[in-house]
Order: sequence, then structure tokens, then C-alpha cells
Amino acid sequence: MAKQIKEEYKIFMKDVEKNFKNKEDLEYLKKRVSKLMDKVLRELDNIEFKLNEKEDKIKDIENKQEELDERVEKMQKVLNHIENDIYMDEGFDFEIVCPYCNNDFVIDIDENKTEVVCPECKNVIELDWSGNPEENEIDIDNYGCNGSCSGCSGCGDIDLEDDM
Repeated sequence: MAKQIKEEYKIFMKDVEKNFKNKEDLEYLKKRVSKLMDKVLRELDNIEFKLNEKEDKIKDIENKQEELDERVEKMQKVLNHIENDIYMDEGFDFEIVCPYCNNDFVIDIDENKTEVVCPECKNVIELDWSGNPEENEIDIDNYGCNGSCSGCSGCGDIDLEDDM
């Protein structure tokens, strides 16, 4: 843009030189127009500099937006996977530790089921889905623990909620 203005300026000055006969007026006009052109060109340079700065900022914002879009896409995939895990089946996987033989096993179960059979010792394990821990509280004094439970070192370490 500045080049075009400079070219127009040259054409304008040639035209002025041709049409002005008085040398003093011509010199005065050249000086005034030259000062004006210097100001215009400085402002154009300033505008171009600011425009370049803004373009750089826009590029940075676009790059950051692309990064955020990628993150959102990854997060959406994770959420979709979680949603599929939650709603895919009516039942859910539940880890059971047999109170008779300490065998760990996982079963697909729903809240309508009240008992399961341990695959190791074949004992029936009753399930309580009430979710009310007060109904299932253990009286520690009458618990009769001998410290031989898996992961237990005696009644002092009993976590009542974990035993239910």
C-alpha cells in the first residue's frame, strides 16, 4: 500500500511541476506535500506494524483454539467411553471376597439378586443392597475375631464399613 502511495506521489509531483509556473509557489507546494507524505507514510508504517501484531495474535489464538478443540475431542471420547460403561448393561461388575474362603471374584450382578455362590468353595453368600450401614453394624465386643482374617491383625483394626 505504501508503494502505491509513493508512486502516486511521484506522479502528482510531476504533474504539479508541469502546471506550476511560479518557482516559489512550486517549491512551497513541494515542501508542504512532502511533509504531508512523510506523516502519511509514517502512519501507514505504524498501521502496518500494528496489523502484523494483530495477525500474530490471531494466529496464536487460532493455534490455542485448535489445541483446545483437540482436548475437548479427547475428553468427549473419554466421556462417551464412560457413558458406554455405565449404561451398556443393566447389571454391573461387582468384586466379591468370599467370607468363607477369602476367594476374590467378580460377578455381573444387579440389585434384584440377593445371593451368589462362591465359585471356589460353593458356599452361598447373601447380598444386602439396603445401603444402610446402621442395620449391619457389628458389635466389636462380641465379634469374636481371632486376627486370622485376610488383611486383619485383630479386632482393633476392624473397619466396620469394609466388613459389610
